[in-house]
Amino acid sequence: MEFIDYYKELGIEKNADAEQIKKAYRKLARKYHPDVNPNDKEANKKFQQINEANEVLSDPEKRKQYDRYGKDWQHGEAQQQSYNSQRQSHYPGGASQGFRGDSDDSGFSDFFSSFFGGGKKSQAAYRGQDVNATLELEFTSVFKTYQQTFAINGKNIRITIPAGIENSQVIKLKGHGNAGANGGPNGDLFITFQLNNNTNFKRMKNDLYLAQEIDLYTALLGGDVTINSLHGKLKLKVKPETQNNTRIRVKGKGMPVYKSEGDFGDLYVTYTVMLPQNLTEKQKELFIELSKL
Repeated sequence: MEFIDYYKELGIEKNADAEQIKKAYRKLARKYHPDVNPNDKEANKKFQQINEANEVLSDPEKRKQYDRYGKDWQHGEAQQQSYNSQRQSHYPGGASQGFRGDSDDSGFSDFFSSFFGGGKKSQAAYRGQDVNATLELEFTSVFKTYQQTFAINGKNIRITIPAGIENSQVIKLKGHGNAGANGGPNGDLFITFQLNNNTNFKRMKNDLYLAQEIDLYTALLGGDVTINSLHGKLKLKVKPETQNNTRIRVKGKGMPVYKSEGDFGDLYVTYTVMLPQNLTEKQKELFIELSKL
């Protein structure tokens, strides 16, 4: 039975503080967690080793005992008697808060059992792994708030999708990730939304942009044009002598503002003037006359 260097197990120096120990443990726990390495015996063994190291080094009293007597583990029984005697002086009722003399080692090493008297100690609780998922939605579906059920890790989860959610936006569902170990909390579920835009609208935050064709005569003389917006059909006025690529703003007819019910961005419409084609001889004559004026 060999001495186990718990500092080496966690990849830290002997003078590491509590925060450095916690950070090193969490990093390794995520890497070797059974959820990440299913059916991997070596990873499971490594996970138990770092768990054991954290059990000792994260507890100030156990770490002090380990630092003082660690390499002399052969005398662990005498050390433990001394340790228990010290603990009894703090707890006169005889209820030692250290390791008890049970036969169950709970997966800890022989070194651990020998050094700490073979007692039973529950393994440290730690948080479960986070889960990432992608949810595809149609662009127009996020115009209103609605609920949707989808499956993740074999479980159906019903979520509320707020109106105005953006492409690639990520939301967190607390506690819906993988289960924690030894009574630790569950991880979280992070959902990335992917919006499939099959419309003629382009989106910039809460505003929408649309290119709308108008004929030459409407551009010159003015008139009306009807467009299909996400709010329904809109009738827009075209001013006389409207130039090509003129952009107008239609207030409040854009996308809903995320988690701000009743608020909307704006709609920007750019007019593209279409020149007439296949002119008749009479039309050509009229244009020639206009050009001479």
